[in-house]
Amino acid sequence: MTSLNADSRQRHVLCVGAAVLDTLFRVRAIPQTPGKVLPHEMLQIAEGMASSAAYAIVRLGGMASLWGAVGDDPTGQQILTELEQAGIDVSGSARVAGARSAVSTILIDDDGERLIIPFYDPRLHEDVREVTPDDLAAFDAVMVDVRWPALAMKVLKAARAAGKPAILDGDVAPPHIIDMLAKHASHIIFSEPAARSLSQIGDPAGMVPLLKKQYPQALIVVTAGERGSYWWNEETADVAHVPAFRVKTVDTLAAGDIFHGAYALAITEGLTTDAAIRMASAAAALKCSIFGGRLGAPERAEVLALIRNGGCHQPA
Repeated sequence: MTSLNADSRQRHVLCVGAAVLDTLFRVRAIPQTPGKVLPHEMLQIAEGMASSAAYAIVRLGGMASLWGAVGDDPTGQQILTELEQAGIDVSGSARVAGARSAVSTILIDDDGERLIIPFYDPRLHEDVREVTPDDLAAFDAVMVDVRWPALAMKVLKAARAAGKPAILDGDVAPPHIIDMLAKHASHIIFSEPAARSLSQIGDPAGMVPLLKKQYPQALIVVTAGERGSYWWNEETADVAHVPAFRVKTVDTLAAGDIFHGAYALAITEGLTTDAAIRMASAAAALKCSIFGGRLGAPERAEVLALIRNGGCHQPA
């Protein structure tokens, strides 16, 4: 198996999509009826699917650039400033005149599950730049989410034309959006709910061959939380499985995003698919053990330690 340690050259991944100011509230339980809920912890942080994936890449020793869009408001400035301070190159992100920056309110319960209420101003994504293979010359791979589909599609096409890994975070979105982007990706990491919406079946292992037939050009992965990840192994022409690492779950917010960022970095470093998924799974598991969304993204040494310990996480 290819080593899980990075080689000597630092890899650079372009992440395209969401940049959001999230307000997180920790509550004992997510309410099922109308009323007032008093949180016992609160945090405000700039993140979002592509932004959190970019942060994971930086934490694991890579370089990450973000192409997102924010409004020309104080919230937008806060988002870009926080992400830049986190080590992400945001120089390619847009400030859109007259638009409101994206925000979310998120409840996280004592089991680590969450309820997300996001707001995206459609004006953020009205103008879409042209993207050519030359525009991607500085990057070793691209990773796009589903929040800015017009730009994501152009980036995926340009990456394929340039012969670079074109990775899609296939999360929940209107099925026609996921389908449109999936046709242009070389690697697709589906969340279980998104995969279910396309396959119309409930078994993650059974989803994989159906999705492989639908998108034959791509490496297909379906992530299923505590049940691990399922992927199509081209060598054996069958479904392979990587179990999840066991940790005490505190906060699942951004776990999938951390997975995608870790996976993107791993494949640029030449890891096998199995090793890349294992590294991504370990990074996502460690994130779940810490409250704070993307702030739980681990460093590489922590990931390697979890893998070496056979999935036994010793909390600090």
